[in-house]
Amino acid sequence: MISFDELVAAHRAELYVHCYRMLGSAQDAEDAVQEALLAAWRGLAGFQGRSSLRTWLYRVTTNACLRLSTQRRLLSSDHGPPFTQTAELGEPVTGPVWVEPCPEAVYLRRESVELAFVAALQHLPGNQRAVLILRDVLGFSAAEVAGMLDTSTASVNSAMQRAKATVRRRVPARSQQDELAALGEDGVRELVGALVTAWEKADVEGLLDLLTEDVRFTMPPLPAWFDGRDDVRKFLVDRLFATPWRLLPVTANAQPALACYRNAGAGFQLSGIAVPHLRGGRICWLATFVDPEAVAHFPVPREFPAGDR
Repeated sequence: MISFDELVAAHRAELYVHCYRMLGSAQDAEDAVQEALLAAWRGLAGFQGRSSLRTWLYRVTTNACLRLSTQRRLLSSDHGPPFTQTAELGEPVTGPVWVEPCPEAVYLRRESVELAFVAALQHLPGNQRAVLILRDVLGFSAAEVAGMLDTSTASVNSAMQRAKATVRRRVPARSQQDELAALGEDGVRELVGALVTAWEKADVEGLLDLLTEDVRFTMPPLPAWFDGRDDVRKFLVDRLFATPWRLLPVTANAQPALACYRNAGAGFQLSGIAVPHLRGGRICWLATFVDPEAVAHFPVPREFPAGDR
């Protein structure tokens, strides 16, 4: 007889990504998956097969997310205005506040885990967020979603219209997947390599050459963020390059990212994850995350490996 773990194993990774979209947090996604699978195990005897197992698991998981979704996650620009001075970066704002990066390697639709999209979802009421993800990302029918959320098809369609209008106003015209495709594999490799080289050499001008004029540099849970090349330059000179760094290419939110290792006096220790966002072949947003809990979800060594890249 097949065990429950074997029954749900094929769906676990996609359920995790679904929870990440709903909640904007890798840790919250893990908690939601655990709660959902426990609820599914307890309710398995009542599963009567009127829908597929996958549909039923999404129903259980979506409702677990709705129960856990008590506070929407923010980007730095949602939290407060940009900083123009570098002397103080503010005290870390802790708790379930910030949209976090996602290290999961399984994506059903890559655009649907981009930071801008996940952050835009956080501006929706829970039911609208669920409807948009289930209908537009995962492709469930309006009738199936109505069954999952115990509502009517008309309510689902209405929520879908409102949700799409809100999200459309908050995401870039081109997705990061389109930007990456336009640059090509060789172009992306060259850009990431140039970013790594400039950062590790503390080459301010070299790094600035890779940025758009209106670039943003964010670093939650610190409230400080910088808007525009001039203020980013000041931050690089005054703060970021005050200590040496080593960078290791990784993947986050279905796009190239960097694990950032800072020399704290005892070797280069993992201190952040940086996710560069592109526009027209340049970096328009360096989304760095320095929350130890968010960084801990990435499968990278805690100390920069000697001789590695």
